[in-house]
Amino acid sequence: MSLSLVIGNKNYSSWSLRPWLFLKYHDIEFSEIRIPLYREDSKDKLLQYSPTGKVPVLLDGELKVWDSLAILEYLAERFPQTQGWPDDFAERAAARSLAAEMHSGFTALRTYCGMNCKRTPKAKQLPEAVHPDIERIGEIWQHYRQLHRQYGPWLFGRFTIVDAMFAPVALRFHSYQLETNKEAQAYVDTVLACPAVTAWMEAGKLESEVITAFE
Repeated sequence: MSLSLVIGNKNYSSWSLRPWLFLKYHDIEFSEIRIPLYREDSKDKLLQYSPTGKVPVLLDGELKVWDSLAILEYLAERFPQTQGWPDDFAERAAARSLAAEMHSGFTALRTYCGMNCKRTPKAKQLPEAVHPDIERIGEIWQHYRQLHRQYGPWLFGRFTIVDAMFAPVALRFHSYQLETNKEAQAYVDTVLACPAVTAWMEAGKLESEVITAFE
C-alpha cells in the first residue's frame, strides 16, 4: 500500500506539519497532496479526501485517517519501528496526556500567535490570556527535558508523538520570540535544528499564497 498525506499551506498549517514531520523524521515514504486553504474551492477539494473537509488526512490505500493525533497514533501502530510512544507504561500515560493537552488546549496562544514560517522573528504585544499558555508550555518542556536529558534532546529522550505535537508550538516560540526558561529554549533550538522541520519551513517560505487572517 502507498501512503498519501493531504496537507494545507506549509506556511500556515500547523496541524498538517505534525504527521508530516513524523513521517519525514522516520523516513517513511509517502506522497504529498497540498491543498491551499481558505480559497473558494478549498472545502470542495478537501471533501474529496476528508469527511470533515479539513487537513490533514492520511490515505493508506482505501483507508482514510483524519485528525493529526489520530494519524500519529495510526502511524505508530502501522510502523512500530518508530516507537511513537515511550516504552514505559507510566511514561506512555504521561506522553498521551501531553499530546491530548496540546491537541485540545493552548487556545489563546494559537489565536494570537498563528504559525507563519515567513514571519521575521520578533516579539509582539500579546494579551494577558496568552501568558498562562506560554508559562505552562515552558514548564512542560523544562520538566520533561530535565527528566530525560540523558537519553536525548527530545521531551522523552528520543523523538516521539509528543514532539510531533509540540513542534509547531516551538516554531511559534521562535517566530514571536516568546520568553521562556533556558531548558525550554533549548528545546525550541532542538526543533529548529531538525532537518525535517527546516525542510518544511523552507518550503513554506516559498509558497505564494497569503492568508490575511494569519498575517
